[in-house]
Amino acid sequence: MDNLDYGIIGNCRSAALISKTGSIDWCCLPEFDSPSVFAKLLDENIGGSFEINVDDSYEISQKYEQYTNILITTFKSGNDHFEIHDFMPRYRKEEKKYHSPPELVRYFKHISGKPSFSVLYDPKLEYAMGTTETFIKKDFIASLTHDVKFDTVFLYTSFDKNAVVESTTITLTEDEFMMMGYNEKLLLPTTDRAYLDLQNTKVYWLNWVDLTPTYKKFNEEITRSALTLKLLSYDKTGAVLAAATTSLPETIGEVRNWDYRFCWIRDASMVIKVVSELGHKNVARRYLQFIIDLIPDKAEKLQIMYGINKEKKLTEETLEHLAGYKGSKPVRIGNAAYHQKQNDIYGILMDVIYEQMVKFSIDIENGEDLWAITKGIVWIVSNNWKDADKGIWEFRAEDRHFTFSKVLCWTALDRAIKVAEMLGKKHKIEKWEPIRAEIWKDIYDNAWNDEVGAYTQSYGSKELDASVLLMESYGCVNAKDERYIKTVNAIGEELSNDGLLYRYKNEDDFGLPSSSFTVCTFWYINSLFKIGERKKALEHFERLLSYSNHLGLFSEDIDFKTKRLLGNFPQAYSHLALIECAINFSKKESEDEMMESLRE
Repeated sequence: MDNLDYGIIGNCRSAALISKTGSIDWCCLPEFDSPSVFAKLLDENIGGSFEINVDDSYEISQKYEQYTNILITTFKSGNDHFEIHDFMPRYRKEEKKYHSPPELVRYFKHISGKPSFSVLYDPKLEYAMGTTETFIKKDFIASLTHDVKFDTVFLYTSFDKNAVVESTTITLTEDEFMMMGYNEKLLLPTTDRAYLDLQNTKVYWLNWVDLTPTYKKFNEEITRSALTLKLLSYDKTGAVLAAATTSLPETIGEVRNWDYRFCWIRDASMVIKVVSELGHKNVARRYLQFIIDLIPDKAEKLQIMYGINKEKKLTEETLEHLAGYKGSKPVRIGNAAYHQKQNDIYGILMDVIYEQMVKFSIDIENGEDLWAITKGIVWIVSNNWKDADKGIWEFRAEDRHFTFSKVLCWTALDRAIKVAEMLGKKHKIEKWEPIRAEIWKDIYDNAWNDEVGAYTQSYGSKELDASVLLMESYGCVNAKDERYIKTVNAIGEELSNDGLLYRYKNEDDFGLPSSSFTVCTFWYINSLFKIGERKKALEHFERLLSYSNHLGLFSEDIDFKTKRLLGNFPQAYSHLALIECAINFSKKESEDEMMESLRE
């Protein structure tokens, strides 16, 4: 498989990636960041997988059941025809309580004929670090390891258990099921119960999508992206993951491989802003509670990222025994970036707090906590905005005065002032306005480079950086501002490669970047749209959409030459930026139609 041709299933507790031939190549249980049960994605030989194998006469196709996160893989050979409906159960059991067990269900739907296949069920627990042994028991198949630590998974099925374990041929004549879970079931699963789980899960996703507005243009893409972002949210704490995987490389064979199964304040806040624009208030409410829980001391500095269960220590380790995706070592778990200082996170978080208070101010239940956090953020930013930091791209070398970080420090003060205005806190407004003005002047004087004719990556540098495009999104400059228009054009000229954008072109800790960071291309498209280059923006957008995989999913990066997807997958950043662009195009079309009808 040359591309990341995977679908994702999940239930806001964990997730699994399924190849376009129906093989589960990545799954961690019981939670997103738990050790893997299947990791063929990171080592084709020893990682472990859960495969459905048919002979060459079968045509295999794959799609999502519309408006759900249920993945349907179809196998057809003449009259022999069946489908596998893969999902992780998620549905409402009682008021505000969801049934989201750490398990996945493979529902085999018999369509016609006598289709046959074999199953390769090969779990390798604990990142395949030790030996996993599999045993047939009376009610289930148990797989366990005790080399690293004791761990088990259970497989329940209506198929003959020996045929499953020994990979012998199975002929399908009626609907059947397989259910793999982290816990032994007290109530024995049956095909009927698996079907009921499937229907209940389908209803859950349909109801969730029903809360999302319908758009005139790109509605399918917006909906799939929204469903993907929902899958990357962790119900228990409100955390939002950057991606569902670890160590998928930014470039094949290189070492830019990171664990993204954590909650970055920046990525998560951007996701929440978009998801709440789509009307999903509960996701936003849970995330704000996650933040409130992390800040017991009002003056405590935020880390840039946390574990999904609010862990503050995310020690980075290397799993030497795994070969890596397409041989790209190292495979890492944990992420040393949690130590870094990045001043932009306060502005991004403050922007979300302000947005939530505007949208849901009447029924916001934690307003006092959010006002306390607002004051804390202003105190931290006021005392630190003049300091250098690591920046949005997490340079591991020396600190610098990054333009993006300064813009977001300005944003923190700007949104805090707006919140203070909403709450009638006049004395705070008078105190904070001069600081906001000072930061803006500092950016205006120091981030602009006359020689380059653009705002640059950091003070005094000549390097361009795609993150600077967000100056307009956060309201620091106007889209009609001559400096901003020049910056957009300069970035397009310098950082675009066949319509795809580099984050930056200067060397970082690992040399020159050699793939496109997908979110940056979306930012560029949005910027073109904002400065009035709408036709050009739309052409870029439609081309970029064509680079998604067969299910409309994006990873973190795209190879400039081959256009293959690279980096962790699916990537929250890419999908939230897709939604922002698509909504802009859709709203503009609606406005144009309205103006046209008024003229008539």
